[in-house]
Amino acid sequence: MAKNMQPIAKRCKALGISPAVMGYAKKETNRNPGGQMRKKKSEYGIQLNEKQKVKFIYGILEKQFHAYYEAAAKTPGKTGDNLLIAVERRLDNVVYRMGFAMTRRQARQLVSHAHFTVNGRKVDIPSYQVKAGDVIEVAESSRSSEIFKRLLGQDAPVFLIPAWMEREKNALKGTVTRLPAREDIDVPVEEHLIVELYSK
Repeated sequence: MAKNMQPIAKRCKALGISPAVMGYAKKETNRNPGGQMRKKKSEYGIQLNEKQKVKFIYGILEKQFHAYYEAAAKTPGKTGDNLLIAVERRLDNVVYRMGFAMTRRQARQLVSHAHFTVNGRKVDIPSYQVKAGDVIEVAESSRSSEIFKRLLGQDAPVFLIPAWMEREKNALKGTVTRLPAREDIDVPVEEHLIVELYSK
């Protein structure tokens, strides 16, 4: 499986996004080091940058991302909204959003190694599309792992869970209560620019 192994901080800086969006605590202190003049981007460059942002944040390569766009364009509603909702529904993203992983990269690896079940069945496909009512749970055989044991008890880290899902308190289990809407997705992107880019 192809992987995007670019350094997080460097890529975030290039795309103009905070590492916090990726699940990293590092803060951007100087957005224009040295005070260099930034070259003004063309319309195409701006549109391309928005596409690269989404691909990088969710860890998706071009072929798969284009497939998401094609499906979004055929779905009723705004294509840009449909596109973001589709990538937000990926199992690796849901695992990250529920607080079972510190970053989406880690979530993708954990899903690939079959550490999670969906409705009681092991799923090892990071791009698996969750549905309303799906129950995501750490597999029984994986619960003794330190990576999951630290999520339980009084010292467990606190995560802000999105409104379209819920996680059972002091349990390695969560439910997708409904599908996400555009307003539920906090990714800093102007998706209409991606639609314009692909529409050319």
